[in-house]
Amino acid sequence: MAIRKKAASPATPATASAADAPAVATATTAAAGRKTAAKKAAARRPVQRAEPQPDATAIQRGARQSPYKMRLVIDQIRGKNVNEALGLLKFSKKHAAKQIEKTLNSAVANAEYAARQANESLDVDMLFVKHAIVNEGPKIKRFMPAAQGRATPIQKRTSHVHIVVGAKEGK
Repeated sequence: MAIRKKAASPATPATASAADAPAVATATTAAAGRKTAAKKAAARRPVQRAEPQPDATAIQRGARQSPYKMRLVIDQIRGKNVNEALGLLKFSKKHAAKQIEKTLNSAVANAEYAARQANESLDVDMLFVKHAIVNEGPKIKRFMPAAQGRATPIQKRTSHVHIVVGAKEGK
């Protein structure tokens, strides 16, 4: 029966022999690599801010109206006070005004909710339409019968409405 020698552990570099030196070096390098990887991951994480974002967003997707018609209305309210914008939308004859009014009301409600969650006060009269755009949504494709047994394609366009409201600074 042979007696085996107990090998020095790589955790204690003072007792490690010359043959164990590369193993100790790789263990130390791996630990340092983990530290730098953790630092890099921490740098990628978003910074938590103490104050909440004053902007509130509302998005309506797939509104059944063409973006061109919706943009005619949304251009009227961009940059205006929320109360003034709601007044314009309320009395507009355009059908798109109803859809945009719903989205704007949702953005204001989102701002109130965010302020309530942050335990802050929010004056709704100080909100204004900071960003308002209408993008094109997916087209609904249909066919309509035409003369001599043909079929003509019909594209029913949809829109995505994106409204951001923010509080005015100053005052």
